Amino acid sequence: MRLSDSCAECMYRRQKEKNDNKEYLAEVKELLDHREEVASSPELVLEFNLLQKKYFGNTPSYKEINKKYNDLVLSMEDGLREKIQTSKDPLATAIVMSRIGNYIDFGAMNTVEEDTFIDLFKETAMREDELKTYESFCKHCSEGKKFLLFTDNCGEVVLDKLMLEELEKKFPHLEITVMVRGGEVLNDATLSDAEYIGMTKKYKVITSGVKMPGTVYRRVSSEAKKAIDEADVILSKGQGNYEGFAGEGIPAFYAFLCKCDLFVNRFEVPRLTGMFVEE
Repeated sequence: MRLSDSCAECMYRRQKEKNDNKEYLAEVKELLDHREEVASSPELVLEFNLLQKKYFGNTPSYKEINKKYNDLVLSMEDGLREKIQTSKDPLATAIVMSRIGNYIDFGAMNTVEEDTFIDLFKETAMREDELKTYESFCKHCSEGKKFLLFTDNCGEVVLDKLMLEELEKKFPHLEITVMVRGGEVLNDATLSDAEYIGMTKKYKVITSGVKMPGTVYRRVSSEAKKAIDEADVILSKGQGNYEGFAGEGIPAFYAFLCKCDLFVNRFEVPRLTGMFVEE
């Protein structure tokens, strides 16, 4: 999904709010003004991080935040699993819950409130307008052999694990692969997070091979490209993965919360509305 002018303005404004170094901001503006036509938001974040390293040393670490939210959702895991398993359609409920985890986003959100996150679990039923997408998703899973999940944020990956448990029950023939980020970037999940929350004990986990908060086919490693090429079903979590992967001509399902003006306006829904769409 190509970066729009309004997104570029927003990205510059957010950088300006975080930093007042004129030389740094001038280079940020240069990058945005002369970006490639096909450039997406995750790719620009990658460039910004390289610039930050040039001017200020290493980018801020989210390790403590990641552990905090991984631990928070792990503490909720047993209760949420029980709620999923006693629901009318456990897989549909698990998809909605894994999407709720997309709230934990320190890239798109100005603030992440723990109380707001907890409140989102009050409604875990899939909406009527999403059922057509869900039916198509289940049909593809029943007919396919290889399933690939693009993960997004820490904390969220615990809920992804619960979703995969239900997917595996409903479609035991599926060969499941999980893709995390290729290195630390914002509060996105990495291989160490997948190990910490127990994802690697159950599923094959690979990385995108790049420290970028999204999945862009031309940028990922050969291993990641191979997994994408061979997948019969792809479920892409989060705004960053949508921004990087949508429009690439590769069929995929997307699950995310609309957390910024671009997504709110694109899908014409209130902020923090969950979306489950197919491309």
